[in-house]
Amino acid sequence: MSAVLVTGGSGVLGRYVVTLLGERGHEVRVLSRQSGRGTHVGDLAHGTGLAAALDGVDRVVHAATDSPTGRADLRQTENLLFAARSVAHLCYVSVVGIEEMPYGYYGHKLACEQAIEAGTAPYTILRAAQFHELFVRGLRAVGWLPLAPLPLDWRVQPVAAAEVAERVVELVAGEPAGRAEDFVGPEVLDLRRIVEVWRARHHRPRAVVGIPVPGRLSAAFRRGANTAPERSDGRQTWEQFVQAQTNHRQGAGR
Repeated sequence: MSAVLVTGGSGVLGRYVVTLLGERGHEVRVLSRQSGRGTHVGDLAHGTGLAAALDGVDRVVHAATDSPTGRADLRQTENLLFAARSVAHLCYVSVVGIEEMPYGYYGHKLACEQAIEAGTAPYTILRAAQFHELFVRGLRAVGWLPLAPLPLDWRVQPVAAAEVAERVVELVAGEPAGRAEDFVGPEVLDLRRIVEVWRARHHRPRAVVGIPVPGRLSAAFRRGANTAPERSDGRQTWEQFVQAQTNHRQGAGR
């Protein structure tokens, strides 16, 4: 078994990765800026604490991101690469289709990929589709609106973060693969269907109206540049995910 450092270990994906690595017998270290939230305190943006966190580590899962802008992502990744020069394997989690998506956050993710490819650490880059959890967050944010304006013609291929974590753990435990195959959900949906499934369970937003969003980014979403329809990696559909969340809350309330 390996000693694995996880950045972003308290995030949506990172929590699953940390749990799975521990269940499979790995020594897991979690880097966090706040004491008590991980095993090691450190700051990727300034490079502090990385040497201690990496001491004796041979594998790294880099899942940290400066969400929602990603502006600090490249600096964080460069600092990690400098500190992790001697690791045997670095696995970076990126996003499907970012070359074709003219959006600042995706541009920063692409720059991180390029820095990793130019670095000395053996690596695997896994691009994943947007998580189911991302759409839950967005729909809850507009749920209070009497009428939610949304780009209902955008196309997505959502995937469960837990299933992406399974793939990440499998990859980081293996040999460096360079650019791994993309990991996407089992179905391509437009946002209209995403919203329909959510509203059927939660009855919010009370009403929704489709809006035409101009620009290159919107056009990329409409044509599904962030999807890989020829692939179907994840098992859990969006509808199954929403159903499972509903069942969990109902069970917890009993």
